Amino acid sequence: MNIKGKFVTLRAIEKEDLELMREMMNDPEIENLVIGWAFPVSKYQQNQWYENNINSVNDLRFIIETPEDGAIGLATFTDIDWKNRRAYHGIKLANKGVRIKGIGTDTVMAIMRYAFCELQLNRLDGSWFENNIASQKLYTKCGWKVEGKYRQYIYKNGQYHDLIAVGALKEDYDKLVKENNYWG
Repeated sequence: MNIKGKFVTLRAIEKEDLELMREMMNDPEIENLVIGWAFPVSKYQQNQWYENNINSVNDLRFIIETPEDGAIGLATFTDIDWKNRRAYHGIKLANKGVRIKGIGTDTVMAIMRYAFCELQLNRLDGSWFENNIASQKLYTKCGWKVEGKYRQYIYKNGQYHDLIAVGALKEDYDKLVKENNYWG
């Protein structure tokens, strides 16, 4: 089953997508914006990761694509807690040119609809670096709330960065959709 936004489609990762994913992992500009430890990723490592993770029911990853641009990024649910109905969400867009077209907003809205309406999750967690204004604008626009700050939490480029913890509840999503008639 593909997940449809207004103009994005979120679909399962195929072997053909591994090169795009590897390019995103190896792109210093993208890596500087995301949380985690960065190592160069080889084709072999990317294939091994795929083989080890493709059948996980607690970590769901989707390729973001548009009719015009094809595959352009990755959207994720990780650490899904089925008992407590929550997951961690992240997004990466590979092509800087598509980051200004509303693709991020449509992706996050489609992810939330799938999480809250199909999977019956109640909460999504996320985070961004304090100076990542693009993520801050994206998630705020999509109704996410700042819930705290982890001081000097992530070490990147020779310095520590604060991490902003955010979350969205099903009720936040329902309110946003009703107020903005997003899917109407």
